[in-house]
Amino acid sequence: MTAELISGKEVAADLRSRIKEEVQSLADTVVPGLAVILVGDNPASRSYVRGKEKASAEAGIYSELTEMAADVPEETLLNKVREYNDNPAIHGILVQLPLPEHISEKKVIETISPEKDVDGFHPINIGRMMTGQDAFLPCTPYGIMQMLYYKNISVEGKHAVVIGRSNIVGKPIGQMLLNEHATVTYCHSRTADLKQFSQEADIIIAAAGKAEFITQNYIKEGAVVIDVGMNRKDDGSLCGDADFDDLKEKASFITPVPGGVGPMTITMLLYNTLQSAKKHTSGEQ
Repeated sequence: MTAELISGKEVAADLRSRIKEEVQSLADTVVPGLAVILVGDNPASRSYVRGKEKASAEAGIYSELTEMAADVPEETLLNKVREYNDNPAIHGILVQLPLPEHISEKKVIETISPEKDVDGFHPINIGRMMTGQDAFLPCTPYGIMQMLYYKNISVEGKHAVVIGRSNIVGKPIGQMLLNEHATVTYCHSRTADLKQFSQEADIIIAAAGKAEFITQNYIKEGAVVIDVGMNRKDDGSLCGDADFDDLKEKASFITPVPGGVGPMTITMLLYNTLQSAKKHTSGEQ
């Protein structure tokens, strides 16, 4: 068996094309607006923000960037968030994480209006997701679900093992899979005999941040492997949590790194911003 590749670049391109078409169809009614706040000068964050600006422009979404110094008072940042909450031209607000130590990420996330929380991190949206209600879903796990849909991979009745329990990926992807009627097992650094669980999985979500530790002896024949890891080898090249070359002859589907889950995150941010604009226009929010 040779695994079929799930290309995040391919899925993202298809979704972005459809997002662009819908944005154009709404041009006479509303222009979706995304506000991004960048605090400090973290190179990775700055690069990611540039990617968001470029993707927004290509999709026809209005993007506004506010940059603040690393020593900005917390209240100044919160007031800027409140200003965007009240701005009718802005439908999505994203504060780029991580933040400097003197600023509470929890407080910032909770200050963002749930109706403009296109990152899907506000406790109200998390609660709505948990109870199966309409909600803005966190972008990376939502992107994973779109990749599964794109390849017609049904999760209903399947055993999904999520390796990693972060609030950004691990916990929400497990809940999304559960909402789609999968049986979900969470594994993490304290799990005894992780291999025992992963060998039983129909679908593995690898989000532990440990380079290439998922090898053939961790999976059963025909498993679907979704690699969320983004690690750097000694030679500087990127790799995931899964050993792609070792797994590709045993898995049925597998995502590469880079070019797998990564491109989906910004894509789903655009999608959430579009949905927010439509809801505001229709009076749902």
